[in-house]
This record gives sequence, C-alpha cells and structure tokens, in this order.
Amino acid sequence: MTHPLIERLTNEFSYPMLTTDTLEAFLAANEYSVLFFTEDATKQKETPDVAVVLPELVATFPMLKAAVISRDSEKELQERFNFLQWPALVFCKGTGFLGSIARIRDWDDYMVSVPEILSRTPKVLA
Repeated sequence: MTHPLIERLTNEFSYPMLTTDTLEAFLAANEYSVLFFTEDATKQKETPDVAVVLPELVATFPMLKAAVISRDSEKELQERFNFLQWPALVFCKGTGFLGSIARIRDWDDYMVSVPEILSRTPKVLA
C-alpha cells in the first residue's frame, strides 16, 4: 500500500508509475523530466512533503514531466542515479542525467536549484 499523497500523484495528476522496464521510454519521450523516488513513506517522513511540492514544481517549471518510481525498482535505479538520501527528485534531459535534490527543501531553495540543474549538460549514465 502506498501513501495517499503518492496515490494522488498517480491518480489526480496522472504521473506514471515507472519501473526499470518503462523508465527509458519515458525519458526518451520527454525533453525534461523529474523522477520521484519515494522510499517507504512510513520510514521517510519527508516523502509526503515532497509529494505535495512536486506538482507545484511542475506547475512552476512546465517543461518538466513528472513520474513516480515504483518501490520495486527504486533501489536498482538509485544506483544508476547515484543519490544517497531519500526521498529524492532526479532531473533528466532526455535520457541524460542532470542532477538530484534530496529530502524536502524550502521553496526558495527549489527556485534556485531547479533552474541551475536544468541548465546543466546532461550526463549519459549506464
């Protein structure tokens, strides 16, 4: 069972739930994307907070297409994107990795960090 705020992302906002098998097609289909790695919302107390902020970020940066990473695929994909803290938002341009933001942040931090991340040259990850 997932947290109601994560279910809201997939049900109300229609963010796809991605697995290792569906990730590449999603990234290739979108110029910019943000991937939400939730971990277990009962263990990661900041996950619901990030779930509330994510739609606001997408509204502020409409070039971003958001998706939630399936709990079954998170650990494997965490290794690919090499972030250490949960929850995490991973930003990509096409299939290239731009950067990540871990845990909840102040809104002003997002307003500085997201444009900076989106301006980076994407890295090709294996």
